[in-house]
Amino acid sequence: MTEDVTAGPGVGSRDGGGPEGRAGLGGTGELVARALPLAGGPGTPGVPGTGRRERLGRLRSRAAPYVLIAPFFLFFGAFGLFPLAATAWTSLFRVELTAPEAREWVGLHNYARLLTDEFFWNALANTVLIGVLATVPQLLLALGAAHLLDARLRGRLFFRVAALAPYATSVAAATLVFALFYGRDQGMVNWAIGLVGLDPVDWQNGPWASKFAVASIVIWRWTGYNALIYLAAMQTIPPELYEAAALDGASRWRRFWHVTLPGLRPALAFTGLVSVIGAVQLFGEPLLFSSGAGASGGADHQYQTLGLYLYEQGWVNLHLGRAAAIAWAMLLLLVALFGVVRLVRGKGVRR
Repeated sequence: MTEDVTAGPGVGSRDGGGPEGRAGLGGTGELVARALPLAGGPGTPGVPGTGRRERLGRLRSRAAPYVLIAPFFLFFGAFGLFPLAATAWTSLFRVELTAPEAREWVGLHNYARLLTDEFFWNALANTVLIGVLATVPQLLLALGAAHLLDARLRGRLFFRVAALAPYATSVAAATLVFALFYGRDQGMVNWAIGLVGLDPVDWQNGPWASKFAVASIVIWRWTGYNALIYLAAMQTIPPELYEAAALDGASRWRRFWHVTLPGLRPALAFTGLVSVIGAVQLFGEPLLFSSGAGASGGADHQYQTLGLYLYEQGWVNLHLGRAAAIAWAMLLLLVALFGVVRLVRGKGVRR
């Protein structure tokens, strides 16, 4: 005997049955229709506050990313944008550090004064020369050190940690030690060059020797840091590229030139950018290199950088408005330099 599955309204069919099943209180369609309002489903009529909860949920989902990144923008605005704007505003006044409330509006006079200030141009020239002497050898040595650290050597971890040790050393401690090395009478560098018959060099007062000495401190401190960045970038290059180049008969030099260097292009751009910014802001090494020179950068300002000149104007001569103008001049020089590099690079890509 076959059971009649559509007999009563309390049973209904599996798909809700006919009109009787849909109209009956026990039908499947009625159960689903009643379950949706109880669950507060979307678009359910008769449930108070459903639309408001939907709007609040959408608002929270859209606002969550902005809430998460808001602390960064708050701190950046408080400690980045506000000091930058305050410095720009201060550069338009003649104001002394001892009396910051006594201001005199001078407009762009502080900037115009830099155009005829021989000490500013001397500091700019020293910054460029020391930057070139420090950045180019530093990046080349870092590239070579990274290539050696990438090889299968015993104690690779020790050498990697040792490469980072100069970066972790205090700039004051490193500069004071190098000042002893470059001493004119008792320095180890003059003792070493005297062994080969060369005359001693006045490293702290010579116009070129002092620049080289300051640049060597920068090279010692930052070479290992850049080497580890290059090493990390080298390890992301697929080994299949080296294997394919070796199968094609490429030598180790050609593999380095055509495989490694293209793979390091982002790391090279990053370290070059950071090194240029660091060269423009160079301050600690020349300040501590000579104990008696201070912010003047030597007896004849022979290694006074823009950072030292800014410090001398603001905290030695107490001309706060002039120091603010120098700070903004340094920023504008960096922006102009990177703009020229980007323009030249864009023309090269189009060609």
